[in-house]
Amino acid sequence: MKNIRTISICALMLALGLVMPFLTAQVPQIGSMLLPMHLPVLLAGYIVGGAPAMAVGAVVPLLRSFIWGMPPLYPTAVAMAFELAAYGFFAGLLYEKSSKSTFSVYTSLIGAMLAGRVVWGAVSRVLYTMSGSRFTMQVFIAEAFLNAIPGIVLQIVLIPVLVMALKRAKIIR
Repeated sequence: MKNIRTISICALMLALGLVMPFLTAQVPQIGSMLLPMHLPVLLAGYIVGGAPAMAVGAVVPLLRSFIWGMPPLYPTAVAMAFELAAYGFFAGLLYEKSSKSTFSVYTSLIGAMLAGRVVWGAVSRVLYTMSGSRFTMQVFIAEAFLNAIPGIVLQIVLIPVLVMALKRAKIIR
């Protein structure tokens, strides 16, 4: 029964990850600032744990790229696959190892967000270098943090609220 629940929740989070970017599709810059694919992956980490959420995170940007051509496959979707996989994995792992308090939701979320951005930066550096482009520390800071401030704020506000609501509803144990 637990496997069916995990698969069902992963399928739901995958579907959300595929369709949520349509909320911002009319203005791609807003989408890259609000990070709509990140929300279901982070949430999956809290609901089903690190390994299944890592799978969801790895698949969402690649599948979205193959189906709709956005984000562009190389290097964007490839780097995002690693980033979102890290988000899901670390959100689940850090929360699993925590006290499950409201504070631990925030600490595991921030830890996962930092880990995902570091993974994205490392993978992007490799991909951009392979294609002959430069990926500087300034590009990393701008793309991972400065341009993403609205999405970071949205994640810090929304994810803990959703996790606490799911805990009250006994969806998260």
